[in-house]
Amino acid sequence: MPTDLLSDFEARGLVHQTTDAAALREWLATPGRRVYAGFDPTADSLHVGHLVALVLLRRVAAAGHEPVAVLGGATGMIGDPSGRSEERNLLSPAELAANVAGVERQIRGILESTGQRVHVVNNADWMRGVGYLEFLRDVGKHVPLSQMLAKDSVKSRLDRDGGLSYTEFSYMLLQSWDFVHLSDVLDCRVQIGGSDQWGNITAGIELGRRLRSRDLHGITCPLLTKADGTKMGKTAAGAIWLDPQRTSPYAFYQYWINLDDDDAGRCLARLTDLAPEELAAYGEKRAANPAARETQKRLAEELTRLVHGEVGLITARQATEIFFGAEIRDLDDAALREIFADVPSHEFSRASLEGEGLPLIEALEATGLAASRGAARRTIEQGGGYVNNRRVSDAAYRLTPRDLAGGSTLVLRSGKKSYALARFQ
Repeated sequence: MPTDLLSDFEARGLVHQTTDAAALREWLATPGRRVYAGFDPTADSLHVGHLVALVLLRRVAAAGHEPVAVLGGATGMIGDPSGRSEERNLLSPAELAANVAGVERQIRGILESTGQRVHVVNNADWMRGVGYLEFLRDVGKHVPLSQMLAKDSVKSRLDRDGGLSYTEFSYMLLQSWDFVHLSDVLDCRVQIGGSDQWGNITAGIELGRRLRSRDLHGITCPLLTKADGTKMGKTAAGAIWLDPQRTSPYAFYQYWINLDDDDAGRCLARLTDLAPEELAAYGEKRAANPAARETQKRLAEELTRLVHGEVGLITARQATEIFFGAEIRDLDDAALREIFADVPSHEFSRASLEGEGLPLIEALEATGLAASRGAARRTIEQGGGYVNNRRVSDAAYRLTPRDLAGGSTLVLRSGKKSYALARFQ
């Protein structure tokens, strides 16, 4: 078992680079230390790529220290060039404020459940009102240009046709000052971030040495990537967001269920609190019976609960079980559309459900689940007709409002796997 925070990070594959490891361990040996990570509000939600930093901060809390999450209300106005091949679009003040509010809610929801004291601060609070000349004199004076130009995040952009604007070039100064400021007001001496943040972190460490003669420390973690090297958290439909309005709990859950074995094993170690012996047991299960996908199921369960809570996990499981024949009920229209996004649908008049109702035979034909009403009748009589995954054996069955699984939607099925949505407007 790891005996300190850094050893815990290393055992889980969460360390890419560190500054002086011995000095870092010595600093973290005293409980109650503050450790920070920054989150720029480029959108009103964080995405899967941010989970590593959030989990690192949760593990900071579990080790008896105090996590510090810095919202980039100031740095978000500029944009970090690290890991980028082109200039970011600048956000309006209203967009930035909305993004800060959305990201803060998510960070607090994930970190405050640890029960440890959590600091969530906004760098706009100490940068707002600072004059340009004042900042150049007090901060810029102490950051050599040669140091900034040597950073990989800067060099890679200067070598491209699009180059690097002075605005983004200045980002490193702001993040460096964040580190020094936090060491002043919170005695925060450790910064963590993705591997693409090494240049920014070490610039802050150097600024702390020049301005305060103070030892600051840095840890970077590997970016969340798949075995093929591509960034994790992207699908054909776009990013996997932590906001349930952008990515439903069901889609979030399914993302982890569908990971390859190697990726799932690595994520289980890095993104969950499972003990080393549990991680080893799941490794043995993967080797013995990969088709069971036990690692993926546990990973999906742990992360969906973390991000969406117990209710979100129950909803995601319920939606998943639908494809194994579970009866469909108590889901809203949005959830049904999400679950059955890839199946045919047909719109009927709401009035067709009133009175005697809509013949199921007619609905099966209209949705394309049967080639004709005769074929629909045979499907039902042979036991292959379903309404909301509930078998209907009466060929004379009529659909009425009580059959709606959502406010205006029900699910029809023919045989084992042929689905269609019936929408009533």
